[in-house]
Amino acid sequence: MSQRIVIIGAGFGGVWSALSAVRALDIAGRQDVEVALIAPEPTMYMRPRLYETDISTAGPSVLELLDVVGVRYIQGTVSRISTDVHKVEYASDSVVSSIMYDRLVLASGSKVSMPSSVKGLQEHAFTVDNYNDAMKLEAHLQALSSLPKSTPGRNTVVVAGGGFTGIETATELPSRLRPILGDSQVFMVEKHDEVGPELGPGPRPVILQALQELGVTSYTGESVVAVDASGAVLSSGKRIEAKTVIWTVGVRASTLTEQISGAQRDQSGRLLVDDNLKVVGVKDVFATGDAARARTDDEGHVAMMSCQHSLILGRSSGNNAAQDLLCLPLHIYRQPYYVTCLDLGAFGAVVTQGWNREIFLTGVAAKHYKQHINGSLIYPPAANRAEALAVAKPDIEYEEKDGVLQYKR
Repeated sequence: MSQRIVIIGAGFGGVWSALSAVRALDIAGRQDVEVALIAPEPTMYMRPRLYETDISTAGPSVLELLDVVGVRYIQGTVSRISTDVHKVEYASDSVVSSIMYDRLVLASGSKVSMPSSVKGLQEHAFTVDNYNDAMKLEAHLQALSSLPKSTPGRNTVVVAGGGFTGIETATELPSRLRPILGDSQVFMVEKHDEVGPELGPGPRPVILQALQELGVTSYTGESVVAVDASGAVLSSGKRIEAKTVIWTVGVRASTLTEQISGAQRDQSGRLLVDDNLKVVGVKDVFATGDAARARTDDEGHVAMMSCQHSLILGRSSGNNAAQDLLCLPLHIYRQPYYVTCLDLGAFGAVVTQGWNREIFLTGVAAKHYKQHINGSLIYPPAANRAEALAVAKPDIEYEEKDGVLQYKR
């Protein structure tokens, strides 16, 4: 191969970048360009599902898919990006190797922020940020039943953060804990004056109703400032005895964004990109998914750090990396359609449409809608070359059909 596109990351943005790049090369009739994807493992973890009780199917392999479309998978963890010489260094089994690129797509995702200012956080708190952490939490919850019933905080969970992930985690816990412990107490702590601050006022009445009916207690205007093996201390000085503290406060883009020399980043560490998802001020580098700060429309909205946006960002970035390499016109990334699907545990769910988040569905109907998205729509396509590339186009749209959200083909 005389030229190469390198993609870092096997999440939503990375895999769809790879597929869309191959599609663009196919259309151009070019077989002399290699598409390579580097990731620690060839698995697309369903991060939006990691708050759920059963995540046994939340880590589908993409190895066969990448192989059938002709993407070279490289097992490794990227340690250095040298944009001046177009080189990526990565480690695999303690062996450091390197690969040169003609175009680079950074799709390295994000991770939950674990500030050192919160005493004991890293030692004692759990997260649902990645698959391994979610499995550690599940093992911990199952082990609680072996403790004496008189143990302080045995049946109590504190969820730090009342945003999207915090709400989904907290509302799932009562039914999740019931077969393990029987009755439980769940506390959700949010530093803002209202729960779900980023969700706006639209769905809030439904969220509050769900929290009340499920018995989840909210502390607003409070933060968790310290965690230990037996509980959490809030900013007011109040202490909650709890054997389980789950941290869901804030995410930051991968630290690999810091290695893109000459780039600008926002307060979440995301790289500033133009409408073609090129990193501003950096030659031959694109960013996508949670690593990119991209505008979704002409009204000033910016992509959220979510799979909803990563699925389309990936299709655009991979396509554009290939088109740019071939000196062909680039696709302008736009994603005006926006929907919020918030799981509310045994209560159901709430689905809103638009950036003003007008309620579209609630209760059982919303739950089915959410389950379809989490259990089907966001999963990688089957390992069929033609079918996979058919849904990898950058201008793909969603449509409602028989009450189900799906890709318009």
